[in-house]
Amino acid sequence: MRADLLVPGAFLSPLVIERAVRRALDEDLGRAGDITSAATIPEGTRARAKLVARRAGVLAGLACAAQSFHALDPNMSFRAKTRDGAKLAANETIAEIEGPAIAVLSGERVALNFVGHLSGIATLTAAYAAKVAHTRAKILDTRKTLPGLRALEKYAVRCGGGVNHRFGLDDAVLIKDNHIAVAGGVAAALKRARAAAGHLVRVEIEVDSLDQLSEVLKVGGADAVLLDNMDVATLKRAVEMARGKLVLEASGGVTLETVAKIAETGVDVISVGALTHSAPALDVALDINI
Repeated sequence: MRADLLVPGAFLSPLVIERAVRRALDEDLGRAGDITSAATIPEGTRARAKLVARRAGVLAGLACAAQSFHALDPNMSFRAKTRDGAKLAANETIAEIEGPAIAVLSGERVALNFVGHLSGIATLTAAYAAKVAHTRAKILDTRKTLPGLRALEKYAVRCGGGVNHRFGLDDAVLIKDNHIAVAGGVAAALKRARAAAGHLVRVEIEVDSLDQLSEVLKVGGADAVLLDNMDVATLKRAVEMARGKLVLEASGGVTLETVAKIAETGVDVISVGALTHSAPALDVALDINI
């Protein structure tokens, strides 16, 4: 994997990219390979192509595109004209590819799927981040990701200027409403969580009322609190109660139209599931130039 293609300062395991691309190529090529290209293109034919953004946006997934071609031919030339995290103008060339024509065409759709999907996430994240740039709040993703693509989608959020929430159930404690109900209340859930968590594991708890927030502050044991589906007035009151004591996360029903007002309440972070579950793909194409 070429680190020079990634957004500056971000790490993404090369194994994540290789596995994701391999699965996608296996799915597309099946058992017999690209029978259309093999049947219509003479062996040894070479092709030049350009990866082009049809619309403006923020780039993500360039290393996945490169791997889509290199997996089919290690000697394929993939010359990036920019890198992940860059703002793209409409019709801007992202990369130039040259190599065996059959390999270029066989890897085309997989490369475009990754770049289009991940750039769509980065573009939507950038739009949210711009809405809150005048505040202290940061935009967070969630676990509402496509199965098997979470690391890539969360990386795309970073490309767009967002930050990552937990990657899975195993890297932080997040006590949700159902946990509270089954555990027997806020106090019981927090007590058990703090007793079980290691010294490096952070504990967050979800509340949906100021009364619950007050109980969390009284009981202690939490590092952060998720303020679930609260209106702006309630969020302001929650910030007055807990700022400086806990990291405050606003969540639930956040849209581009509402995110600025939410950020202006003084919360620290705002989690947005739409970044990964509803981002429209960026229109990206491969233009062949024989």
